[in-house]
Amino acid sequence: MSQVSSKSGLKQGIIDGLPLLGGYIPVAISFGVIAIQAGFSTLEATLISVFIYAGASQFLLVAMVASGAPLWLAVCMTLLVNVRHVVYAPNLVPYLPQSKAWPYLMHGLTDQIFALAHTRLPSMEDTKKVDWFKGVSMVAWFSWILGTALGGIAGDSLTQKWPILDSVMPFALPALFVVLLAPKFSNKLWSVTLLVTISIALFVALSSFKNAAIPLAALCGALTFYLLTSHVERTQSHLSLIHI
Repeated sequence: MSQVSSKSGLKQGIIDGLPLLGGYIPVAISFGVIAIQAGFSTLEATLISVFIYAGASQFLLVAMVASGAPLWLAVCMTLLVNVRHVVYAPNLVPYLPQSKAWPYLMHGLTDQIFALAHTRLPSMEDTKKVDWFKGVSMVAWFSWILGTALGGIAGDSLTQKWPILDSVMPFALPALFVVLLAPKFSNKLWSVTLLVTISIALFVALSSFKNAAIPLAALCGALTFYLLTSHVERTQSHLSLIHI
């Protein structure tokens, strides 16, 4: 903790964002390759990463446009996939100091940034939080843009030269999620919640309702966490009444 407090918010944000490069760049390269194969130019693919910057939604958008789907439908589906951010941003509000920069900085809010922010911000000084978010968001955003451009320019030649990249790159982002979740297993409450979520996701994924695995597991995980925290609060309240 002393090391974190001795660094400026911006510097700490950049340092915290560096591990994200291992997940962002390979997946962004994959997006660049797929976008080029779908008929987009390298510039168009890169601009999608600059302005939309939405991970899975970008893959969906490119696939739908390439298949001839109406643009309005592609946009609606992209927004639907990103509706999870309606939950992300309010969840961070208790840890955010007042600043006019937040509406602009929320463009950098991704799944991984949310996980990092949820871990870092509660223990950070208010004066450093805005700069920390700037640092970590810039690292993630620029790496995504760079990876997309690289995929558009040289992605095909890279995968032809090293065919194993086709198998490795899609796993980079899930592996990054595993790394971000691993510290949560040190907490009993989170351990139970994550085990329930993972179990349900695997069970549904192996059934005939594969597309429902992620939303159903997320819903069950949230419900599990709510029930467990409610039980803990009731227990603590009951114990405090006994002591009184």
